[in-house]
Formats: sequence, C-alpha cells, structure tokens
Amino acid sequence: MQAQPPSPHPTIPMPHALITGASQGAGKATALHFAQQGWDITLAARAPERLDAAALQVRALGRQALAVPTDVGSEAQVTALVEQSIETFGSIDALINNAGICLSGPALNTSLADWHRLLDTNLWGAIHTIHALLPQLLRQGKGSIINVGSFGGKMPLPAMTAYCTSKYALTGLTESLRLELAPQGIHVGIVHPGVINSDFLERARFRGQTETEASDRQRQMARTLQSSWVSQPDDIAQAIWKAVAQRQTDVVVGPAAIATELNRLFPQLTQWAIGKSLET
Repeated sequence: MQAQPPSPHPTIPMPHALITGASQGAGKATALHFAQQGWDITLAARAPERLDAAALQVRALGRQALAVPTDVGSEAQVTALVEQSIETFGSIDALINNAGICLSGPALNTSLADWHRLLDTNLWGAIHTIHALLPQLLRQGKGSIINVGSFGGKMPLPAMTAYCTSKYALTGLTESLRLELAPQGIHVGIVHPGVINSDFLERARFRGQTETEASDRQRQMARTLQSSWVSQPDDIAQAIWKAVAQRQTDVVVGPAAIATELNRLFPQLTQWAIGKSLET
C-alpha cells in the first residue's frame, strides 16, 4: 500500500528535490543523501513497492517524502508527477534525472523496439521532466537540473551503440540547456558514472546474434560488476549532491574519469585499446 504523502505546503519551506529512478540503486542513494542534508524528496520510479519502501527510509531520516509511480517515457505521467510534486511542496529546487536503462549488443541485433525503449527512458525521460518543470523554474529564477549520464556519453563503447547514442544526446541536451538557462539563474549539470555496482543487471538488456552470445555478454557484465574499480551507488549520490551544492557542471565519477580523459587526449589509441581488450 502506498505511503501517504505529506500535507501540502509545509509551514517552513525546506529545499525539495524531485528524483527519477529513485526506488533503488544510485537514485535511492541520492534520495537518502539529500534527505540527510535536510531536503524533502519526491521519488519517482516504475516499481510502486520499492518506491514506497525508499520513501519510508527518507521519512525515517526526518524529511518529507512523496512517492509517485511514474514511467518517465510517458509525457502524461511525467506531467502529473511534476504537478503533484509542486502541489505538495510548493516548488522544486532540484530536478535529478536519474532514470535510465542499459542495452549491450551489436547495432545489427538491436531492434527498433530496443531503440525506442532505450531512448524513451534515457533521453525522452529527461526531456519530459525538463519540459514539464521549466516554466516553474523560470518563475522561481533559481534551481538546478542535474542529468545522470554515463562515461558512455563522453566516449564510444563497443557493442553499445544505442546506449551511447542516448547518453551522448543527453550530454548535448545538458550543455546546450546550460547556456540557455544560466542567465536565468538556473544551474544545469551532468554527472557521468562509470560502471555502477548496484541493481544494474535487473534493468540491463543484452543482445547478440544468438542467445548464447547475449548470455555471454550478460555474464561478462556480471563479472565486471564484481571488480574493485566499479563505482558504488553512494559514490554517484555524493557526486550528484556536489553538482547541486557546488553548482558543478560536468562530473565524471571514479576511475571512468581516467578513461574519458585518455579518450579526449588520445581518442584513436584509447578506442583501439578498448576494442582489443574485449576481443574474445
């Protein structure tokens, strides 16, 4: 049963963040981190039970929480989410576009349905929330929009064409929107995680020429998630917090920063090395 939302318009307004993909992983860690910093939270995700459980953890930290089951790929659901969030808390001080999914596989084996599902969540999800909230932010003359991208939005990755397309587009959206909104007092930033050791595999999709090849990709990813160099959800949460609190514009989290910087300086060499490392 969904937990009851707080009463509308608290007597003493507190900063308030709307976080998508907040039921688990980095999104949930971000909600709890912001709550520890004194923020009230609207949590959005597609899984109602997990969402309510995360909201209860926010309330246990002494902050107010509103859980709104939402598919960010749906314009209507996102519009309702933003309207309910503003009605409950009066304003939104930070929008954290964290909802995202991953797909690994050759472009030849990526169906149009795969493309649409990936872009609907990773790109259109952010466009929907920004479009719905932007008039309110402009009226406020302040606030933050933080998009959660990926190191795959700063460098190409083999057999991840669809995923990188969605994340490169999110990077372009962020950088262009920043130029437009900075004079209006609105901060726009992006946080690029590397591989995150969380519930990643639950939302990831794997494709190949055969079922065996797709399964091999999944097993390879599972092994990667056990590596000591992968980021933890709390690492992403802290990076997102700093992006808001310190108005940072572009943050690469953890060891992925080494890869993206090498790619910036030596793109041909870096991409050759990545390709060779993944040859079987």
